[in-house]
Amino acid sequence: MALLLLGTFAPIRITPPAPPPLVSLIDFQPVPVEAGRPGDVSVGKLVFLAGWNMESNDWRFGGISAMHVEGDRVIAVSDSGWLVRFPVPSGAGTRRASVQPVRTGSGAPVNKAQRDVESLIVNGRTAWVGLERQNGVWRFALPEWRELGGGRPAAMRQWEENNGPEAMVRLPDGRFIVFSEGDGGTTDVLMFPGDPSVPGARALRMRYRPPAGYRITDATLLPDGRLLLLNRRISFVSGMKAKLAIAPVPPPRAGFLIQPQEIAAFAPPLTVDNMEAVSVTRENGRTIVWLASDDNYMPLQRSLLLKFALEA
Repeated sequence: MALLLLGTFAPIRITPPAPPPLVSLIDFQPVPVEAGRPGDVSVGKLVFLAGWNMESNDWRFGGISAMHVEGDRVIAVSDSGWLVRFPVPSGAGTRRASVQPVRTGSGAPVNKAQRDVESLIVNGRTAWVGLERQNGVWRFALPEWRELGGGRPAAMRQWEENNGPEAMVRLPDGRFIVFSEGDGGTTDVLMFPGDPSVPGARALRMRYRPPAGYRITDATLLPDGRLLLLNRRISFVSGMKAKLAIAPVPPPRAGFLIQPQEIAAFAPPLTVDNMEAVSVTRENGRTIVWLASDDNYMPLQRSLLLKFALEA
């Protein structure tokens, strides 16, 4: 457990171990929601559909901090600044992946402070990423991931270096909600009336109360317009845990406290790791929730991709 905690808070290696491979591959190995239990197992208001442990021949793969699933493709970003795209798995096997740096500012990120991507939004042909240690938001044109601009909103400047923007949601009317990771108590939330990557963007300051002892790691919108919030806890005693919670979109009122309702809890012996990414899709009339974990590039941790149906 000490090694896991060390990996969670240690800086990602800066010097690459070797040149990247000519072809990046991801090997998907199915995992159950719990060893010895069949599929279609309920976890709170979720029904387990499938799960995979992901391993790659490319040392850049891993550290997943946010993702977007759409159709048969996954876009994932890592806290070491890599953009990874790969097909949604349908079973065991090896599939080709694309890996490239997330470029912000003057070019390729060169150190941890410049490339710590923690949040991601994809909307049509535009994407936004939140950089934790810079407390900034950058905007890109898809599919080529051409940088369109970025900024460090004044409202984020007081956040500690390792506390945000951990999660980010874009509302249908164009507003953005950005969450600081916080310290396990209530944490800062900013509601922007428009794009936070635009210089001079202003925001209303709110608060978020995660489940006791947990920190928010990602968020997204459900089809019905509510917020789906992923929260994580790491403990020497109990290991890795995660909780999913739902909350209505808060009113645009300074000081409002977002208090979510828990819908699912993950703790050993359930399959769980350092859960940092959530995405939502629709499939055959059902709401599908995708979760992914950050392995911190540590051999004792896993890059998990888990698929559930939401029955709430």
